[in-house]
Amino acid sequence: MITIRTARDSQWGETFARLRTMAKEGRYEEVEAEARTLAALPRRPWRRRPPHWEARVLATGTAVMHGRMAEALDELDTLIAELEPVGLNSQMLRLIARSNRVVALSGLRRYAEAETEANGVLRELNQIAHRAPVSALEITTLGHLTAVLCGLARHEEAEAVARGNLTRANGPAVGVLHTTLARSLNGQGRYEEALTEVRRPLPSPRYAAGYLDLVAAEALYGLGRRAEAEDAVRRSLADCERQLHPAHPRTGEAGALLARITGEGAGE
Repeated sequence: MITIRTARDSQWGETFARLRTMAKEGRYEEVEAEARTLAALPRRPWRRRPPHWEARVLATGTAVMHGRMAEALDELDTLIAELEPVGLNSQMLRLIARSNRVVALSGLRRYAEAETEANGVLRELNQIAHRAPVSALEITTLGHLTAVLCGLARHEEAEAVARGNLTRANGPAVGVLHTTLARSLNGQGRYEEALTEVRRPLPSPRYAAGYLDLVAAEALYGLGRRAEAEDAVRRSLADCERQLHPAHPRTGEAGALLARITGEGAGE
C-alpha cells in the first residue's frame, strides 16, 4: 500500500503513520474502521481540516487488500470522481486510489479496463516524476500491471515487466513480483523455472496470503506432480480462508484448481 502525508497538523501525521504501520502488519479491519471514522469527521478548510481524502483513500485501499473488490470498486469510482487533482498532494492521492482501482478491476476479471487504468496511472506518474517521489507507487502499479497481463494471457509481456522491475522493488513488493513472474512462466509452460522462483525465501504480506502456494500448485500440476500440487493448493486455500475476506478472488481460484486436481484424480 502506498500513501503520502498531506495533513499539515502533526497529530494527523502521527495518526496516519501509525495506521500505515498497522496496514503493513495486516491489520486491515482495524485500519479501515479507524480510517472511516476519520473520514466522517466534520470537513474544514484545507489548511485546518481533518484529513478526509487521505482517510478515504486508506479505507478503500485496505478494503481492496482484504479482498472486497466489488464493494471497494464502487467506492473507488466515487472517490476518484470527487477528488479533484487541484494540487500535487491531491493528484498523488488520486493516483493511489486509481492504482487500487487496478487491483479491484483485475480481481473482478475486468482485465482490459484494469490495463487501461494501470497505463494511465503510469503515464501520469511519469509526468510528475520531477516534482514528487513516485518510485514506490510506480513499482506497485507495475506489479499490478504484471498480474493484469497474466489475466489477459499475455504472459511474455508480463514476464518482461516483472523482470525489468525486480531490481527496483523492495519490501513486500519483491515477493509479490517474484510470484507473479512465476505465474507468467506457468502461462508459458515453463513450470520448472516457475518453481525456482516460488522456492526463493520471499516476504509474504497478508494481502498475498495463499498466492505463493497457489502458483506453486499450478506449476506442480503442469509437471504432472498431482499429489504435490494438491498439497500446495490445499495450503493456499486454507491460507486464503484464514487471512482474506471470503469474497477474495484468490480463494475462488484455489478452490477451482483443487476441484480440477481432485476431480481428475477421481476419474482415473
